Amino acid sequence: MVAANDPGRMEVLRHALESIADGMAVTLSRTARSSVVRHGLDFSTGVLDSQGELVGQGLCMPTHMGGMPAALKAVLDYFGKDRIFPGDVLINNDPYEGGSHLPDIFLFQPVFSDDNLMGYVCAMTHHTDVGGRVAGGNACDSTEIYQEGLRIPPLKLYERGQPNETLFRIIEKAVRVPDVVLADLKASIAAIQFGEGEYLKLVKEYGVEGLIDEQKKLMDYSEMLTRTAIRSLPDGQWSFTDHIDDDGIDPGPIAIKTTITKKDDSIHLDFTGTSPQCKGAIQPVFATTKAIAYAVTKCVLVAMGYEIPNAAGYFRPVSVYAPEGTFLNPLLPAPVAARALGLFRLTTSIFGAYAQMLPDKIYAAFGGCELGIGLGGYDRSQTPWKPWVLLEFFNQQGLGGSATRDGTDALTAGTHNAANAPAETLETDHPIQVLRYGFVQDSEGAGKHRGGVGMVREYRYLQDDITLQVRSDRMKNPPYGLYGGASPPPTKITLTQGGKSKHMPSKFIMTANSGDVVSFQWPGGGGWGDPLQRTPDSALRDVVSEKISIERARDVYGVVIDPKTLSVEGGDTERLRAELQLATK
Repeated sequence: MVAANDPGRMEVLRHALESIADGMAVTLSRTARSSVVRHGLDFSTGVLDSQGELVGQGLCMPTHMGGMPAALKAVLDYFGKDRIFPGDVLINNDPYEGGSHLPDIFLFQPVFSDDNLMGYVCAMTHHTDVGGRVAGGNACDSTEIYQEGLRIPPLKLYERGQPNETLFRIIEKAVRVPDVVLADLKASIAAIQFGEGEYLKLVKEYGVEGLIDEQKKLMDYSEMLTRTAIRSLPDGQWSFTDHIDDDGIDPGPIAIKTTITKKDDSIHLDFTGTSPQCKGAIQPVFATTKAIAYAVTKCVLVAMGYEIPNAAGYFRPVSVYAPEGTFLNPLLPAPVAARALGLFRLTTSIFGAYAQMLPDKIYAAFGGCELGIGLGGYDRSQTPWKPWVLLEFFNQQGLGGSATRDGTDALTAGTHNAANAPAETLETDHPIQVLRYGFVQDSEGAGKHRGGVGMVREYRYLQDDITLQVRSDRMKNPPYGLYGGASPPPTKITLTQGGKSKHMPSKFIMTANSGDVVSFQWPGGGGWGDPLQRTPDSALRDVVSEKISIERARDVYGVVIDPKTLSVEGGDTERLRAELQLATK
């Protein structure tokens, strides 16, 4: 363990490593071509030591943090350190060899100082397409991984500085939009080359042995801080179960059960009781399940006031178990392309269990329906036809209410940390028109502190023969409220063709044509506490801002508002609340 009198030195090193990762992230986002990376920010960068342990990650995806060591371990297991050389770039996207899902391609570059292997820099990026049966590689109704696209085991994209032309050609021919995919791949290479240069500056500053020693101390330091934070939590065991509506193939619900056992300075998360692996592609592999468990636990410790470095030392006090063959630990050839849906529900399940432990610290379920839209088609005005692919996975959500405040509107919650893709960009680059994007009135989970309001996005398609793939949820099991708080209204998807509208299921693939319109309305966050305890002024403020209607203020919150003066009728409100409280007893 690092000495207690060294925190200043450890913080300096911590921020130096995280700044390298941040610099790599800026390089990647500014040089990438796809909207997934440039605007959605669906990528992560990090620094790992010579043993493959994470020592620094910047302001990217928390869920990717735990995934980098697993992906690198598979590479090192295959090559061994004696087959890794300066100038190598290692690549891996295989979910069953440390990856997450096929669109996420990990690139690792070893950093050498003379003959000394100091560590690795990593850029992992969600790519617009990886081939497979459906454009974008995220179809939720695939039934085996072999349908999902190009599966790259641990290989070398570059060896001793020389490109693997064979692999580049395979990637080029396997994907629908090679110009975009190869551009993003080169942006990742630019990022890790930047990271290598910055990391070597640290080697020069600390010396070879000095940096190796300091990184070991940083790992111990992050472990010490984590154990200290965990000791502040109560000992005991807590469980919570959240549900996915279905996998788009079988109609039944999928349960994700979390049991947290906390003792002294360690935490164990057990997912026994979770449903078996499903036929569809919405489940994560176990490495990603562990990454979510680490990320949520770190969020909880931060909520308790502890700031912990983004280094793998904080993994050490946290153990994770999920039985093989279950939704959170599926066996080959289970498909996993649309696993983000499973990750979101795993996140709310873990937060739900922590909410039993810490009712005053954890918010109710964040909103949203885990909406993922994949579009693909061809511009037939060109010869040969020019393919295009659009992934729209980054629509904003809303936080759930908590013991101290309302849930924030339009804030991506939990462990995602993605960004919004502007409508103007989508329309410029693709044959679609965004008709609506905004808040939906009366879509919050009611509570003493309400959840963030839900949102709507509506598209018109401007080309025939567009493949439209939709992954969503929360039609049957809306986001949960806590401690008397209510769930928001469920997801609603409407398709309009030829002037006729119909409701759609949460998961589907169809061919859209010019003029078709699809509206996606997703839930807000869950509420916290009894809605009848919400202050009348808060309800009035929501009415004035058009987040809730006068009718909902009256019927759900028991607040009577004069529609002409937009003022609270105090006496009527007291009488109505007394009546509503009696009715609920």
